[in-house]
Amino acid sequence: MSATVHAAGITGVGKYFPENVVTNHDLEKIVETDHDWIVERTGIHERRFAKKGTGATDLALPAAQQALSMAGLDAGDLDGILVATITPDMIFPNASAILQKRLGSNKAWACDISAACSGWVYAASLAHGMIAAGTARRILVVGVDVMTAILNMKDRNTCILFGDGAGATVFERLPEGEEGVLSLELGADGEGGQYLYQTSGGSLSPASAETVANDEHFVVQDGQAVFRAAVEGMARVTRSVLERAGVSGEDVALFVPHQANSRIIEYTRRKAKLKPEQVMITIDRYGNTTAGTIPSSLAIAQEEGRLKKGDLVVTSTFGAGFTWGAMALRWSIDA
Repeated sequence: MSATVHAAGITGVGKYFPENVVTNHDLEKIVETDHDWIVERTGIHERRFAKKGTGATDLALPAAQQALSMAGLDAGDLDGILVATITPDMIFPNASAILQKRLGSNKAWACDISAACSGWVYAASLAHGMIAAGTARRILVVGVDVMTAILNMKDRNTCILFGDGAGATVFERLPEGEEGVLSLELGADGEGGQYLYQTSGGSLSPASAETVANDEHFVVQDGQAVFRAAVEGMARVTRSVLERAGVSGEDVALFVPHQANSRIIEYTRRKAKLKPEQVMITIDRYGNTTAGTIPSSLAIAQEEGRLKKGDLVVTSTFGAGFTWGAMALRWSIDA
């Protein structure tokens, strides 16, 4: 007797960004940098910075409430909550449990996923698998990061890149005959860990007066090494999920890549044989919000009327670890 495989799709989306807009010109006053150089190298014009004392769940909560409202669900309808983040409110309890309490979804299990910029795709893949297997019907998948909590504002190589933000998606079992997730792929290469990391704050090097004094709780990045790996990795995994789904670039209604760098996005677009108008760009407005980029971009695309039910959507990402992933799915939300 073969097991039934259920279709899983996105039925609600939401987003939230802090109100404080920080432009490239603002950063010129803090570090030695230049607006035109930032735009040329990254595509970023501005980003949002949260107020000090803002936690990841402060951003996740309104995004999640929007997604649930769009899906026509109450928080109590959820079977599970997955929060992708590298900047949780605290090491434990996990951000998903804190969000569960704040939402009032008291029957949902709660788990965090730590895969940096790949976090949402990893979490979405897990949600799809559980729904497909019949172990859950409705799962909230949130990508959120408060990157300013781990940014060294004296390091012009990293502080210009990141912003704070959240995106939320509701994954549900779809009615029989409807298509949702068509294909997905995840990958990792631990050799890449040396190029993008945070030195201290974990069990290997716990926080101390010395680690704080030495600025060891901030993002450290070898930009060139990460760029070289990301351009090839995102292009490769994007082509792979298209092939697995049995579709081509021409069939894609919208490509929603991780918003790390406009040059990486452009390289991936060309390799996947996509037209510029098929690509969702939000990095210019919000910078790199790490796990938040893809789900918030999906919410913005829905808000801007760029998606309708049945559209083929492809997401793709690459992040610290190294980690990477991509997903192809039919859109399940009416315009």
